[in-house]
Amino acid sequence: MIRHIVFFSARDHADLDAIRDGLMTLADIPHARHFEVGGNLGADTISGPHVDLVVYAEFDSEEDLAAYKAHPLYASAIARVRPLREMRIAADFHAGETGPRGGS
Repeated sequence: MIRHIVFFSARDHADLDAIRDGLMTLADIPHARHFEVGGNLGADTISGPHVDLVVYAEFDSEEDLAAYKAHPLYASAIARVRPLREMRIAADFHAGETGPRGGS
């Protein structure tokens, strides 16, 4: 299983609802096993860049993740959200891994 986590910050906090709405359109893409968008609780006081929203999704395979990113709704969500966001950091990893794959 692949876990997909993306962190977003808004250029203007007045746009948080519009960003969340744009990200929620991704839930209509059929390739994810699980999909959610949540607001950052801000509980980590020592973190780096400020994070407003988090996308968390799970996929059965790398192929499903690739199909999700190739879906037309993905491009549409990017077009809606990109002008409103300040920062975006994404990470994908195999669930249950404890270290780098194939290296020392």
